[in-house]
Amino acid sequence: MTEVRPTEAASASLWERDEELAAVERALDALCADRSSGGGILVFRGEAGLGKTALLAETRRIAEARGCMVWSTRGGETLRSVPFNVVRQLLQPALVSLMPEEAREYLGDWYDIAGPALGITEPGERQADPQGVCDGLVAAVRRLARRDWPLVLMIDDAHWADQETLRWLAAFAERLDDLNVLVVVARRPGEVGGDSARHLDTIAEAAGRPIANLSALTPDATGGLTRATLGAHADAPFCREVWAVTGGNPYETVELLAKVQDREIEPVEARATELRPLNRSARGGGLVTRLEGLGVEATRFAWAAAILGTGISVDLVAQLATMSHDDAVRCAERLRTARILTDLNPADAQAGDGDLEFVHPLIASAVYNSIPPALCTAMHGIAAGVVTDSGRGAAAAARHLLEVHPDDDPELVDQLREAAREHLAVGAPDAARRCLERALLEPPLPEVHARVLFELGRATLLTAPATTIDHLQSALGMPGLDGGDRVDAVVGLSQALLHNDQLEEAVRTVEAEAARHEAGATRMRLQAVQFMWEGIYAGESTSPGRSERLADLARTCTGRDNAERALLILRGFDAMTHGENAEEVVELCDRALVNGRLAPGLGWTDPEWGIELLMMLANAYAFTDRLDRAEALYTEALRAYESAGWSGGHLALAHAYVGVGHRRRGRLREAEASLRRSLQLAERVGRRLPLYWSATCNLVDTLLARGHVEEAWEVAEQYGFAPPYPSTIVLPDPRSVRGRLLLAVGRTKDGINELEEAEKAAAARGHHNPVLVPWAVDLARALAVVDPARAGRLAADVRRHAERLGTDTAIGEALRCAAALDTGQRAVRLAAQAVTYLEASPCQYEHAAARVEYGIATRSATELNRGLTLARSCGADGLVAQAEQALARVRA
Repeated sequence: MTEVRPTEAASASLWERDEELAAVERALDALCADRSSGGGILVFRGEAGLGKTALLAETRRIAEARGCMVWSTRGGETLRSVPFNVVRQLLQPALVSLMPEEAREYLGDWYDIAGPALGITEPGERQADPQGVCDGLVAAVRRLARRDWPLVLMIDDAHWADQETLRWLAAFAERLDDLNVLVVVARRPGEVGGDSARHLDTIAEAAGRPIANLSALTPDATGGLTRATLGAHADAPFCREVWAVTGGNPYETVELLAKVQDREIEPVEARATELRPLNRSARGGGLVTRLEGLGVEATRFAWAAAILGTGISVDLVAQLATMSHDDAVRCAERLRTARILTDLNPADAQAGDGDLEFVHPLIASAVYNSIPPALCTAMHGIAAGVVTDSGRGAAAAARHLLEVHPDDDPELVDQLREAAREHLAVGAPDAARRCLERALLEPPLPEVHARVLFELGRATLLTAPATTIDHLQSALGMPGLDGGDRVDAVVGLSQALLHNDQLEEAVRTVEAEAARHEAGATRMRLQAVQFMWEGIYAGESTSPGRSERLADLARTCTGRDNAERALLILRGFDAMTHGENAEEVVELCDRALVNGRLAPGLGWTDPEWGIELLMMLANAYAFTDRLDRAEALYTEALRAYESAGWSGGHLALAHAYVGVGHRRRGRLREAEASLRRSLQLAERVGRRLPLYWSATCNLVDTLLARGHVEEAWEVAEQYGFAPPYPSTIVLPDPRSVRGRLLLAVGRTKDGINELEEAEKAAAARGHHNPVLVPWAVDLARALAVVDPARAGRLAADVRRHAERLGTDTAIGEALRCAAALDTGQRAVRLAAQAVTYLEASPCQYEHAAARVEYGIATRSATELNRGLTLARSCGADGLVAQAEQALARVRA
């Protein structure tokens, strides 16, 4: 603490802020020292009036004096429902300085993804992915920041920032290590909950330094400030009373001293009794009374300004307050004199901000809360009309429409539905949800009600599947949802049930709807969706005879439309999991393509069928040794989602299966990198989801193949790779992979038990593809000593299933297993046969392992060297060590 008066350049609210200003100086030293240093975050937290805004203003002054570029913005209490509002205002200085073609050049591929959220380009036709938009905004600011170094970003009143901005800021704060930007955030404690509070906590954690919690002024500092303002003759009792009535709150102290000056009150003990009532007039009810004393028109002007919240101009307020321009000018001047409104600080001004602002957020809140409720509602309704008439669109008017009382207004319902569509188009589903929930309260006309519920269900699908289920079930129970929309609602409901781990209910839902339709394209689409959900179910079959019925239906399909193509894919995937002939599987999948490519309307970002169907197609190829086709599809998915800005579950799954492609090829280093990236993305979506299991299972499998057993175990422990398993299937089978992991870490009994559970699960589903569900090979090896007879039967079964499937990989792996169980020349012959098959397969790691095993069996340095070379190219460190040790023994 200090009793010394701050410099003249500093605000009176900066008394006793030496520690905070020193932190600012240190952060700016680091920022300006070197372009290559990492970024930093400062968080200032304090109750209203403790000088957060003044501290940010001083930070700006210091930063600009050092040649820094400063972008700043602030949250607004009445603007929290406006998505991307704060980040738009923050980036305004950079955006207005760029021509459209320059903005596109700077933002690159992110222009079409982040541009609509920033208001610099029109959104596309499809609903934007919220995570993709967030990532696009992070990328946009990173690219702009490199141009404008050294850059300081300042966000005041962050507790009132919209949720979309806070999500972006939290993501940006976590990625500052390689970007030299200083982020300064000021906020009140508390004030928010839910996701907004979580994002603010993430920002604080990313700061990596203690949060600066601002405290009230001490009596000595209040006395120093009083004498600095009123004169050195202010006596001690008067100064103590200033502190007593303000509690040391810097804002209240400054306001009180200004009023003492206005009233020409002598700062002596005899006049100290006047301070308490004078202070009350600066806040709450006292402020309202003071406002009313300025007259009806001035009060109405202030109310209109509070309704607008931002963009306060005399002309706009005049429209909203229904007064003439001249009267509005007089009212604005009266409110300036009363220190309720002030001219907008040019340093903080943004495009469209108007020319006025409230002196302090406390005043803005007090004025807004003083508006009679009925009048407040009416003024919001008028404001919505003013915004709409100005051509800014339904989304801009939505924050006012949300405040209007329900009144059976069909036009308002239409406006809110349009606003929801605009919000979804820019990646703000929560804002869309608020609009549609408000539309339901109106309520909509009976013939529209079901459609509003349908739209609400679609808006919440990515963020709240349980809520989506309720909305879509209600919509389907009402009249008014017919034709294609009804089918879309049923399919959407089944997807929500799937995401909510209610797969059996998802199957029953589409099955019941299919029964309502005559034979034709609609019924076939529903049947395909039913078969799709049944096909990814990991438990016992929900429909006896499903595979036979699917095969019968697929036999009638020529691939003339997407419903038939979907059925061909489903039949191919089903046949692959059951271990049917690989050539027939591939022929079915090929018939689902058009000239070797996905048909129009069946692409990775097309909404009708979803990612599950196309992943089934790619995986049917992957586990029948057609890795060229599988990898082409995996890569196409990844590029499609990156181009569309889909950074959530779709992109996570695409990275996972690109990793699967690398793993099957034997490119283990590349597989590990892709799978770690997938897991990183999956963490943002949520644990225990099927996509999370795909990333974790394949990463563990890849690490085991690399010989990194301890690391594989750490991943399994960290990410919960253990029972209970998800209700949807994961490729390869997670029980088989976990059983192999347990054997690798020496928990043989547990490993055998896990592999026996895998055996039961595979039998229940009829999954006999030994590459997809490889439990038998590991179980046979584990039982070789304790139960050689059973091990031999298992090896024979593996070989039988492999020959039925007919792929080189499956047969080669079966022969490797048989060789491991046998002895003498027969074992050598089997090992040689395994090498022959696996040399012809596309799976290089399995080929390398077979070479090493054959070299050990024959004590052949040539074979061991060939295996060693292959193992090194794969990144199979464990296999490399095994081959090197065997070579040393042979040479010895």
